[in-house]
Amino acid sequence: MADVTNNDSVKMAEGERSAEELKEKANKHFKDKNYENAIKYYTEALELNPDNAIYYSNRSLAYLRTECYGYALADATRALEIDKNYIKGYYRRATSNMALGKFKAALKDYETVVKVRPNDKDAKMKYQECNKIVKQKAFERAIASDELKKSVVDSLDIENMMIEDDYTGPQLEDGKVTVKFMKDMMHWFKEQKKLHRKCAYQILVQVKEVLAKLPSLVEISLKETEKITICGDTHGQFYDLLNIFQLNGLPSQANPYLFNGDFVDRGSFSVEVILTLFGFKLLYPDCFYLLRGNHETDNMNQMYGFEGEVKAKYTAQMFQLFSEVFQWLPLAQCINSQVLVMHGGLFSEDGVTLDDIRKIDRNRQPPDSGPMCDLLWSDPQPQNGRSNKLQYIVRSHEVKGEGYEVTHSGKCITVFSAPNYCDQMGNKGAYIHLRGSDLKPEFHQFTAVPHPNVKPMAYANSLMQMGMM
Repeated sequence: MADVTNNDSVKMAEGERSAEELKEKANKHFKDKNYENAIKYYTEALELNPDNAIYYSNRSLAYLRTECYGYALADATRALEIDKNYIKGYYRRATSNMALGKFKAALKDYETVVKVRPNDKDAKMKYQECNKIVKQKAFERAIASDELKKSVVDSLDIENMMIEDDYTGPQLEDGKVTVKFMKDMMHWFKEQKKLHRKCAYQILVQVKEVLAKLPSLVEISLKETEKITICGDTHGQFYDLLNIFQLNGLPSQANPYLFNGDFVDRGSFSVEVILTLFGFKLLYPDCFYLLRGNHETDNMNQMYGFEGEVKAKYTAQMFQLFSEVFQWLPLAQCINSQVLVMHGGLFSEDGVTLDDIRKIDRNRQPPDSGPMCDLLWSDPQPQNGRSNKLQYIVRSHEVKGEGYEVTHSGKCITVFSAPNYCDQMGNKGAYIHLRGSDLKPEFHQFTAVPHPNVKPMAYANSLMQMGMM
């Protein structure tokens, strides 16, 4: 019996040694910002030693860096189940909850850290900042009227907004977006100049009207000879958006586009990106498509910079109007009844049909669970999951080193169109061509182009700027 016990002990010791070696390998990849490989090796270490809180905590941080916040939260929680005194676990879980906009849950964990480490200035600062957000949210709820909220549009008098004589930038022609206006506006933005607020309001009011008439699930048919370009996250990287149009041609009736959410936040030219995309939606309402991402929401915009950017470049009132418009963005698009496109992914429950998507009341902030939440937030997993009668799905939401990824035997495609994301990930961007003749995806990669010296996250919440991530 003693021999068996000794053998088991030896095997266990060897397994732990191997797991440590894998962890060190993962740490090196993490340091080199190769987060996908870091996750791979942390996972292998956990397979050998599944009760190590540090491995879960480290993998949680790697997931945070790749913005897989749900996985990061699960790992931090597991680390604390293994060792409830592991302080880094509380840090990681707080960070994950903050990233998901779950401020009360984050506050509870920051409070735990501060109690255990009363002299930790960093923890104290994060606790205070998080506490401020929780109080602000409570105040906003308290003053919100039970009556139907009035639209910002009702309080605007756009007709009588004056355009000053010294403004030499683009203007809508008889209140309408034209090809000339779009080209002039993109050039104006490229020169780091600001569109007049009257023009910005005109675009927002008109695009809200267009989007509000659309269903939650947009359905289109491509003829055999037609193609569409699908782009993933652009995240305020305006100069990379211009590069997509340079490489692939400007949107037009003959060159339709679908942008799959997360147009704003993080990148510090989000206003320029979104006004350009909305302008093209007005110019080509039937062949330029926009779907909502998880960053077209109030919580994310408050944390990751879009709210701050709109307030800096325009006003708080304009941000409120952006928020209203975002709520009308469709949630998914079906092409030729065969390809389903959404920002996040499929559902956490079985049996959700296309008809269920059609019925979603989308004019709101997304709930914490259910089909609407999943369409914006869901991440695919390696094991077998939901089945459907479609050829495949196209989603975005995650940084991919090559700009795209094909998984599940071609049934799940991820496309991400913000190269060198946040000026630090070193990833390529990509877009997809789909042709009506065969619906076979063709991938086109591109690299980042230079942009003016305004750093990503320049307008983000101070907690993010403190280096929460």
